[in-house]
Amino acid sequence: MKYSNLVEVYQKLESTTKRLEKTFYLSEFLRIVNEKDIDKVILLIQGKIFPDWDQRVIGVASRILVKAINTATGASVDEIEKIWKKTGDLGDVAQKLCQKKSQSTLFSQELTVSKVFENIRKVAELEGQGTVANKIQLIAELLTSSSAVEAKYIIRIILGDLRVGLGEGTIRDAIVWAYLAEEKEFIYDKENNELIIPENNREKYNKLITTVQEAYDIANDFSVVAQLIKKSGLKGLENIELSPGKPIKVMLYQKAKNIEEAFETVGKPAAIEQKYDGFRMQIHKSNNKIIIFTRRLENVTNQFPDVVEFVKNSIDGNNFIIDGEAVGYDVKTEKYIAFQNISQRIRRKYDIHEVAEKFPVELNLFDIVFFNNKNLIKKPFIERRKILEKITKEKPKKIKLAEEIITEDIKEAEIFYKKSLDNGNEGIMIKNLQGIYKPGSRVGYGVKVKPTMETLEVVIVGAEWGEGKRSAWLSSFVIACKDPETNQFLEIGRVGTGIKEKEEEGVSFNQLTKLLKPLITEDKGREIIIKPEIVIEVNYEEIQKSPTYTSGFALRFPRLVKLREDRSPKEINTIEDVKKMYKDQRGRS
Repeated sequence: MKYSNLVEVYQKLESTTKRLEKTFYLSEFLRIVNEKDIDKVILLIQGKIFPDWDQRVIGVASRILVKAINTATGASVDEIEKIWKKTGDLGDVAQKLCQKKSQSTLFSQELTVSKVFENIRKVAELEGQGTVANKIQLIAELLTSSSAVEAKYIIRIILGDLRVGLGEGTIRDAIVWAYLAEEKEFIYDKENNELIIPENNREKYNKLITTVQEAYDIANDFSVVAQLIKKSGLKGLENIELSPGKPIKVMLYQKAKNIEEAFETVGKPAAIEQKYDGFRMQIHKSNNKIIIFTRRLENVTNQFPDVVEFVKNSIDGNNFIIDGEAVGYDVKTEKYIAFQNISQRIRRKYDIHEVAEKFPVELNLFDIVFFNNKNLIKKPFIERRKILEKITKEKPKKIKLAEEIITEDIKEAEIFYKKSLDNGNEGIMIKNLQGIYKPGSRVGYGVKVKPTMETLEVVIVGAEWGEGKRSAWLSSFVIACKDPETNQFLEIGRVGTGIKEKEEEGVSFNQLTKLLKPLITEDKGREIIIKPEIVIEVNYEEIQKSPTYTSGFALRFPRLVKLREDRSPKEINTIEDVKKMYKDQRGRS
């Protein structure tokens, strides 16, 4: 397939903010994609070369791209940087300079989807001597053969900044529209941007959406889902199975206002667990090897050799996938400590055993989804818990089951809640005893109850350089929530409090500056734009309506609570969460 066909879709997607219109454009395109290219197309349409669970990254610095543009177009580095400073987008720079090139240079070959995909993947996999020069050559080869607009999107893909506003829900629905829903089962009215589903087809349509979503939640890769459907229709999804060693999305839980509301949601009696302020871990055993994934699907096995030993020595089973939380504790008092104290273990690459001794963790297990070649996702929670109890040998301050009671009594639940808070935990989890495990979903099978002060998990999208003694640090951080429909980040305020000057006192200005400097995409003097990757948790006094920020809301007196290195930008609070919290505060609802 020609790469130009894919670029036409990029342009259409970028031209509209309407989710249904994006779904329509993408579904029409997917119908014409051949089976050989469908996996590559699905990844490239998201601006990716590797699925989310794959640890490999493209990892090309902007300066390498500048040199590649220089090689392909003949424009000087100074000229490229001058245009870049003006536009703030290297993709636009490549488009402008390749426009000039195309007027005087014959294309060496017409680009295909496969060629673009393979070259960028080679760039990501290159290692050793001469790597930089080879990366520049591979990228320049693509730019030389590309049209101006093709060059723009090649650069954006490599930077991981495609900007077409495509959310997971849109891709899922486009796959259904393209391959599974028959004509006249639904109608997209483009003029009115409306999806019309006849009453007799509604149940079938919703079931198709649910089936594709469930397949994606297990595969963590729309390219696999689309490929199987393209080849074998809905029946192809029967081949998607859980496999130890390949992470799935962890199940997420909504917040309930109080225990009474929690019981209304999950039913009585219910399992009540302590909610730990720790580090979520998905633990796999495959071929006698223990692998630890974060909720972001990152492999952190090397950073937690102590946890690997706990699991090896204390859990019986040939293969499994277990859900748990690693909680830090004080070596002297043996009391639980806040997540922030152990977060530095996540990124640690050296002196790992020394750090493990300094910041020990206790592994608390609360669910199991796969055991000895059996998929347990559809099994009731009470059965999954019993399996976990049977195979785990608990050892104090090493590995244990999450403390739990089963009750329908609110007073008993309140006492357990207070006990959990007294232990230094965040609150409690209340779970439906018959609930299945829904990867990635916030459904009614379980809720969390925490103290009334609500927090938001947001991503940093901008900042400004400090003044005076803070001039070397970034400050006044612009924060954003997410619109899952368009995959865009919507600003909701600035945070500058709760950040320390000294590293040992908590999250510091220096620490945030080190994390954010490599992510600067645009420099406007004192103000800078930042690639949305760093997630923080903030509290606030109130949510207000505001025309100042793109979300339409502003946080009053936001304060940084903690750095959430265990969270992905995909997992932050959404604009719908913000709207609900705005309505709920001060009895507005």
